[in-house]
Amino acid sequence: MQKTGAIRFALYRLLAALPTLLFVVAIAFTMVRIAPGGPFDEDRALPPDVEANIAAAYHLDEPLPQQFWRYLGGLLEGDLGPSYRYRDYQVSELIRAAFPVSLRIGGLAMLLALVVGVAAGIAAALARGRRRDRVLSAFAMTGISLPVFVFAPLLVLVFAVYADWLPAGWTGGSGAARYVLPVIALALPQIAYIMRLTRASMIEVLQSDFIRTARAQGLSRSSIVRGHAFKPAMLPLLSYMGPAIAGILTGSVVVEEIFGIPGLGQLFVRGALNRDYTLVLGIVIFYASLVIVLNLLVDICYGFIDPRIRKR
Repeated sequence: MQKTGAIRFALYRLLAALPTLLFVVAIAFTMVRIAPGGPFDEDRALPPDVEANIAAAYHLDEPLPQQFWRYLGGLLEGDLGPSYRYRDYQVSELIRAAFPVSLRIGGLAMLLALVVGVAAGIAAALARGRRRDRVLSAFAMTGISLPVFVFAPLLVLVFAVYADWLPAGWTGGSGAARYVLPVIALALPQIAYIMRLTRASMIEVLQSDFIRTARAQGLSRSSIVRGHAFKPAMLPLLSYMGPAIAGILTGSVVVEEIFGIPGLGQLFVRGALNRDYTLVLGIVIFYASLVIVLNLLVDICYGFIDPRIRKR
């Protein structure tokens, strides 16, 4: 019964997400088409007949609603269309080539953010109001307030230019060394957010009645945190993880541009600058689908962590 209910719940959430995905596609399609310029605008103007032939080949001469329905028809068949600027490449091929790079960097950054952020959040909650709490909270506020486009160049300046310990860019090194600075730059804001969420949630849980009962039974603080407080304190963090993982896996535009990483973020910037409509739309749809799937997984994980949600 529980397995059937979980499958029914997953199917319901997926079906409920379809209108959201359709709305995202419609908004993204309209915005990229009304932006000034076109995918085949060059410094040198094309002859009118050549420009007309190119527009007809890519169906750009059709009315906008007809183009939209044609694009939706391709989506239903799993076709994201050809890239307008990367000749002889499909959008799906470009995404498949770029996503593994963003996945490796984003996965390492999220793993680092989880380990450091959760540990720092618990340490701050257990030392609430004391010096350790104030120091860690100040670090978290700095990580939230400091923009990535400021922090990432500082990392390059200190560790690549002055100290010469690490490569300054993706092509300047090989192996694990070229991952270090991008991963740290991508993880720092997430460490700060996760630390603050964990601290606030852990403080709230530690003030609960069942924690006071555990203390009255003579359990040690470490046993209380591990056995009683940790799981319920992670529920708010779990809600945050869905969109956070999607955002960090698809790659930070700023980080990938600064370090020259050939991931989805850099691909999206190139597509936007080149007015590559299908490439921009494909990345937006990929990102939206990733958010929907990860939020669904978060909801399912909620049921395993909190028995009350599983019963509902």
